[in-house]
Amino acid sequence: MLQVWTERCKRSEVCRELKINWTTFEQWQQRAMEGMLQALEPRVNLAKGAALSPRLLSLLQKRQSMAKAEKLSQRLEQIQLAKEQQETAKTP
Repeated sequence: MLQVWTERCKRSEVCRELKINWTTFEQWQQRAMEGMLQALEPRVNLAKGAALSPRLLSLLQKRQSMAKAEKLSQRLEQIQLAKEQQETAKTP
């Protein structure tokens, strides 16, 4: 993960080298992020059974929702471009 995050190599290279698919890579990346955040938590929170503080959990959820929104936005743009191209092709 660190090699990808520091841009020393590409995700596709790591997937090919480790013979894993994109989904597995994404799951590992999420686990790595959660593990690092968990390591930064005070031991008191971990002793109570809370894996992440509410603040860090909120930050992770915001990050995930932003990523989903970005994907939806990109998909909408693709659909709009395809529609425009179809309309242009129909018009002589």
